[in-house]
Amino acid sequence: MTNSATAALDTSGTIAPARPATTKPAYGILGAISGAHMVNDMMQSLILAMYPILKGEFTLSFGQVGLITLTYQLTASLLQPLVGLFTDRRPQRYSLPIGMTSTLIGLLLLAMAPSFGVVLLAAAFVGIGSSIFHPESSRIARLASGGKHGFAQSVFQVGGNTGTAIGPLLAAAVIVPFGQRSVAWFGLAALLGIVLLLQVSRWYATHHIAAPGAKKPVADAPYPPRVVAGAIVVLLVLIFSKYFYVAGLSSFYTFYLIDRFGLSVQSAQLHLFIFLFASAIGTVAGGPIGDRIGRKPVIWASILGVAPFALLLPHANLFWTTALTVAIGLVLSSAFSAILVYAQELMPGKVGMVSGLFFGFAFGMGGLGAAVLGLLADRTSIAFVYEAIAYLPLLGLVAALLPRRAHKA
Repeated sequence: MTNSATAALDTSGTIAPARPATTKPAYGILGAISGAHMVNDMMQSLILAMYPILKGEFTLSFGQVGLITLTYQLTASLLQPLVGLFTDRRPQRYSLPIGMTSTLIGLLLLAMAPSFGVVLLAAAFVGIGSSIFHPESSRIARLASGGKHGFAQSVFQVGGNTGTAIGPLLAAAVIVPFGQRSVAWFGLAALLGIVLLLQVSRWYATHHIAAPGAKKPVADAPYPPRVVAGAIVVLLVLIFSKYFYVAGLSSFYTFYLIDRFGLSVQSAQLHLFIFLFASAIGTVAGGPIGDRIGRKPVIWASILGVAPFALLLPHANLFWTTALTVAIGLVLSSAFSAILVYAQELMPGKVGMVSGLFFGFAFGMGGLGAAVLGLLADRTSIAFVYEAIAYLPLLGLVAALLPRRAHKA
């Protein structure tokens, strides 16, 4: 390991953050990219929050509801690693505003959709926007970190999680009373996001896009390829556990509350907001804690630590359902920043590809989970789905297989 861009190894052998940061974080850029992430994910979460409305409007089954999520998530998951790989080699100055424009088109299509097919097309445009936005913005968050990579990823992620939390609240306040077409008004937020990303793009071009033909220094990998590949597989298993579980919890949470406790749509969406807002708060902790104590303890605790709450959830009353989902959101959401930075440190010089792979896989597992669990709900019940997914956080045990000692490539 040759420079400050390479992860250090702590005394236990886990990957720890690079110590010799020589610059301060670019807080203005981190704030802008986090704000744009909030706008982007807020618009995406409107689809999730609109499920009860779309289900009634187009007489959809739970399987079709899951197909909407699958279309959005699969579009994003397939393209994100390719976008990251391409931009690692050929940085694109205005890729971020272009991605936000695609999301805006999807939002407007969703507002005007006359059929289920157009709803799926709208979800695909939103997915394309995400496939461009997430790997590129994650790269810029790392560039603006000043060496505090976990902190920067948490700032970036908290914007997205806050946007995801706000979506259901706005849906309850605007879309439920005024109908599907009112979604178009949220296009104003997309325009704001485009303005923010234009400023970020100028900073990126000025500070970090090298002249044609220039070679950028790349740090050595901390482990040999075989160990890196094994660690990446373990991290992807943890992503599967997290996002398959979150897909079942969030995609069908409003239906679960309505079915089991007889809540109204607006009240159920308020509870969904509470869960998602707790997830946003939890995101703040994962990155900075990982900067201090290493990524592996955070990864271990955030996935496996959710298991007791998840196992209790299907048997709780309304009060404890709310309390348990808050605990789940706080703990589980701290995982992704730590997982992503850990993976970036395993493969230095490939930030875009790694970010695209992990965001893409996360979205893909979320989409697949929503589709599979939607079909399961159609054949059984929402309550059975919640009992079945409760065991997924136990996969956090595989974190024990992550590298513990330094290896020389």
